[in-house]
Amino acid sequence: MRALSASAALALLFFAGSAVAQQARLDLGMPATPEQIRGWDIDVRPDGAGLPPGKGSVEQGEKIYAEQCAACHGEKGQDPAKGFDRLVGGKGTLATPKPVQTVGSYWPHATTLFDYVHRAMPFPAPQTLTADEVYSVVAYLLYLNDIVPRDTVMNAQGLMKVKMPNAEGFIPDGRPDAENMRCKTDCK
Repeated sequence: MRALSASAALALLFFAGSAVAQQARLDLGMPATPEQIRGWDIDVRPDGAGLPPGKGSVEQGEKIYAEQCAACHGEKGQDPAKGFDRLVGGKGTLATPKPVQTVGSYWPHATTLFDYVHRAMPFPAPQTLTADEVYSVVAYLLYLNDIVPRDTVMNAQGLMKVKMPNAEGFIPDGRPDAENMRCKTDCK
């Protein structure tokens, strides 16, 4: 085993001691409690993990959308205010010179729509919608994009069953530092 040189050992002691001294001197922060962590642990994965309990209908979503979303995204999600995204339409445009990326034409997972609305919307007051309100808005947006019928009542189980039109439009990342989720052995 190789011994550390005196200067390397001294440098190691200096940096370790410096880090301990700074931590003690600054007295910043405290360990997060499980309750605090739960408050921030609100992500929803494509497989539905993280979806909260709740439910909402297209009809309820239409009312909430009119109150909370239409000012930015347009009355029916098609005529957004400047700087905001169109949410409806765009079918068949992704392979054209002017693709229209919307919930119905581009997004691969309905659960991702729930996640985004839940965490980031409405724009001026993110995370103020209840789980029931988010399920309702998501049901309404899926209805506007002809993905679910008007009488849909959405919940976690129903949302995981929604087949998005562009679900197969994304390809696995083949870079060596990214795990290929679709293929595990003998992939081509």
